[in-house]
Parts: sequence; C-alpha cells; structure tokens
Amino acid sequence: MRFESSVTSVSWIPSGLVSGLIKAGFAVGMAHYDDPPPDVIEDLTGLHTAERFRFANHLAAWIEVADGRVVNAGYSGRGYISRTRIGWGPQREVTFQPAEFPAIRATPEITATGARFTQTVGGRTGAPLPRPVAGKPFFQWVAPTVWTTLALTIGTDGIARGELAGASPFPRHWVYDHQGQLVAKSGLTNFRDWSRAGHERPGPWGQEDSQPLVTVAESALERQLSAAIMRGGTRPVVRRLTVGATLTEQGQPGDDVYLLLDGVLSVWVDGTQVGELGPGAVIGERALLEQGRRTATLRAVTGCVVAVAAKDQIDRDSLASLAEYHRREDRDS
Repeated sequence: MRFESSVTSVSWIPSGLVSGLIKAGFAVGMAHYDDPPPDVIEDLTGLHTAERFRFANHLAAWIEVADGRVVNAGYSGRGYISRTRIGWGPQREVTFQPAEFPAIRATPEITATGARFTQTVGGRTGAPLPRPVAGKPFFQWVAPTVWTTLALTIGTDGIARGELAGASPFPRHWVYDHQGQLVAKSGLTNFRDWSRAGHERPGPWGQEDSQPLVTVAESALERQLSAAIMRGGTRPVVRRLTVGATLTEQGQPGDDVYLLLDGVLSVWVDGTQVGELGPGAVIGERALLEQGRRTATLRAVTGCVVAVAAKDQIDRDSLASLAEYHRREDRDS
C-alpha cells in the first residue's frame, strides 16, 4: 500500500519587521513588504508566478508499506524562490534573479512505524544588499541566505505529521499541512542577526541550522482583523517590548486593541499562566466590551513587536466575535 503526504512553508516579509538603514528602502518604496499569504494554499505554483512570497519549501514524500513495514520511500517535492524587484520612481524598476541553492534531502529514516523525511531549500536574492557583517570582510554587498528545513513523518498507518525543523532568522515562515491549511508559523524574527550573517553560505549548506520558535496559527478572524489594523485608514502605533515587559495588567483600565506582529506573549489570569500567543494574535477586545478593564496580564516571553489599534478601528460586532472566539479557546484549554 502506498501513502503520500506533504508539508509546505511559505516565507514572506510582513510590514514593520525590517530595521536599520535597509528600512529606508522600504519606506521610500524602492523595496516592498508582502501581503500575507492565503489561509489555504490551492496553487503554490500560481502564487510563485504572481510573486506572492519570497520563497517556499514544498516537501512531498511517499512510502510503500507491505506486511506492516516500510519497504520503499521517496521524495517528490521542490523549492521555489522569487525574483526581487527594486524601483525608484514611476515605471523605473530593476528585476534581480535569485540565487537558489541546491535542495538538501536527507536519506529517509525508516523505522518500524514509518519513515521520516527532511528537506532544506533556500538561497539568496540577486539584489545587492550593502550591509555590515560579523567578522571578515566586515562588509558585504550580497544578500544574506534564507532557508527553511521541513520534516515530514509518514506512519505505516498512513498518518502523517509535518513540522518546521529549521529556518533562517528572517523573514516570517508560515507552515501548511497536506490539505494546504495554515497550521503554524515561526514566532520570532531577527532581522539584525540575519542581516549581519557574513558566511558565504551559512545555514545548512555550511553545516549549520537554527531551531525556530514555532507557534500555532491564529484564527481566520484574527487574520482579517490584522489586515484592517495594518491597512485601514488609521496607521497604527508600533511598540516594541523587551523580554519580561508587561503589555497589559489584569484589572487595569484599557481601551486599545493590540496586534502581535512578532514574538510571543504569555497570558496570565489571577497569577496563573493560562497560555501563550504568537504573531497574528489580536488581543485586548474584552476590555472594550466588559466594563473597560483588562481581563488578563500579558507579558513578553521574547522581544515583541506590537501594533496598537485605537478602539474605533474595529467595529463592535467584530470585537464581539473575537471575544467569543477567545472564550471558546478558554473553555477548550
């Protein structure tokens, strides 16, 4: 019997996560941030053609099972990396072709219960990126390397599990299951460390990888509200929190709604931690609906970037729907 499955990562640059001198290029329109990828991927090749992401890793694999054991296994996925466009005025644009590195595929690890596959894809943009780097030569004109390493385990019962096993510190990486549903994302980006990487081929091609902080994907409603906050008529204020900093304090008044752009927040109720939130979470709505006081304390587990939305940026019906979703989460936890 043959079983097939897949896991996919899509990597993109959200607004607000670039820092330093390079941020100026985004601010004046020479470079561009990306719109969020879709909640469901139906045509990865089409998204690549439309340049909807920076790069993607599609790990697809199969096993053949006989008498309850794996007798054969193999890969069938691939990587995608997009061009970089830089403009400086109306109808003035230069397109740079990317430098895609060869995919790294480990020999399938076959066990008594299934097989595990790992695949790394990535490379660098063709656009020159002047930047200081750690160590000699102390300055480079080429872009740093981006990559993701995906792992996929297919059991002899046909049940499969995918994961983001490694990734470059930048940009944001979203993970999709075999049905193309968004299920997880990298919780923390580090543009500064990524941009200062000075190796010719860092990451897995230089026998190095980094374990990403992975968080569960937020709800579809929160992704809709995220678009309203970041692309609505009012530009949100962006705050940065250091590790351990408090965003909200239970019982205190508050009338702002927050969108977590980067990092992880812990949720505390009556002195007990009840959960953690990752990028994309929209929080703070209950204070607007329930007597104007915060119902939980939120603390930064990592460094965080938070967009602050005024109370009139989101309509009351959406706030009520978000509050009901959060209540269901509390009941299910």
